Amino acid sequence: MHKGSNDSNNHELNFKAPERRRGRASNTNVSGRFEPLARVDVDDGWDSLIDLPPLKTEVALEAARHIITRNTSPDIPFDRSINPYRGCEHGCIYCYARPTHAYMGLSPGLDFETRLFAKPNAAKLLRAELMKPGYKVKPIAIGTNTDPYQPIEKTQKIMRSILEVLAELHHPVMITTKSAMVARDIDILAPMAKEKLVNVTLSVTTLDRRLARAMEPRASTPTRRLAAIEALSAQGIPTSVNASPMIPALNDHELEAILQAAHQMGARSAGYILLRMPLEVRDIFKSWLVEHYPGRYRHVLSVLRSMRGGADYDARWGKRMEGTGPFAQVLAKRFKLVTERLGLKTGKPGLRCDRFTGHAASVTQLDLFSGDAKTGANPK
Repeated sequence: MHKGSNDSNNHELNFKAPERRRGRASNTNVSGRFEPLARVDVDDGWDSLIDLPPLKTEVALEAARHIITRNTSPDIPFDRSINPYRGCEHGCIYCYARPTHAYMGLSPGLDFETRLFAKPNAAKLLRAELMKPGYKVKPIAIGTNTDPYQPIEKTQKIMRSILEVLAELHHPVMITTKSAMVARDIDILAPMAKEKLVNVTLSVTTLDRRLARAMEPRASTPTRRLAAIEALSAQGIPTSVNASPMIPALNDHELEAILQAAHQMGARSAGYILLRMPLEVRDIFKSWLVEHYPGRYRHVLSVLRSMRGGADYDARWGKRMEGTGPFAQVLAKRFKLVTERLGLKTGKPGLRCDRFTGHAASVTQLDLFSGDAKTGANPK
């Protein structure tokens, strides 16, 4: 069907059989915005949709050409990041990275959760990029688009190979994840922490296991995420909690409880982000909300729009993370009060960049030595 069709449901593929998408959050497979046609499943009257097999996770290998992604966004605390994978099996319904799957000709809906891409040459590419003479050291963020510790990391181990390179070259890194699997790499992270080269953030959206199961079905349970904070903190690894996203009338009442629980487990800094619904995420989230919390649908959207200037989403820098208006101000005030009471830091983690031993550092030392040799000067 052409996207210009008047039927508002034609842009979306509806999976009516819950058993087909067991363990998946999205109930649609909306076509990407770059596709000329939209496709829908149609029941032919013989219950053919019910007979279809359950969705399985497919992993394709991607021969990436570059691994460090740059950005100039003024409202995020990093200018470079790494994504070991495309798509994310955690399946968080609210994930603002879903629209990126459209660049692959795939759906930001169920395709984002089930059709994944792994970059097995990530560590090799990273080493090459860090060793370039013109490379300037700043912390690299990992986990900002898709989770580096999603289930396929158990077999792919791409994240671990990346950490091995960063540790070897003493390069600072900021990690964000919803997976307790991050504790697997304590043997790498603990020595990095002693040099102030790492900060790990666990995103905890809710303490309600039932809500978490519906909203982020294949991520670690809230209890396991808190346990990961405890395990990391016990080894001296600076750990943060990100109470995100905050969704009005759904989980925003848990803000204080989430921060309190994480603080008790050893978290020493915190942050939060208001629900973001860019591009296809808007309709995917709304469809999920109708299915799981139909009685709250109007209220959630009403409050959210009051925090977004009357729209479903406001993409302006400085506004997209926290929103505007009275409800947004109250949420920000609550966050400020609880972090001050608990002594949780809210700023950018202080990581060291002067320990880097990549090519740039080697060149500088060689230049100094060469200069001394030519001039006969004694180094001070």
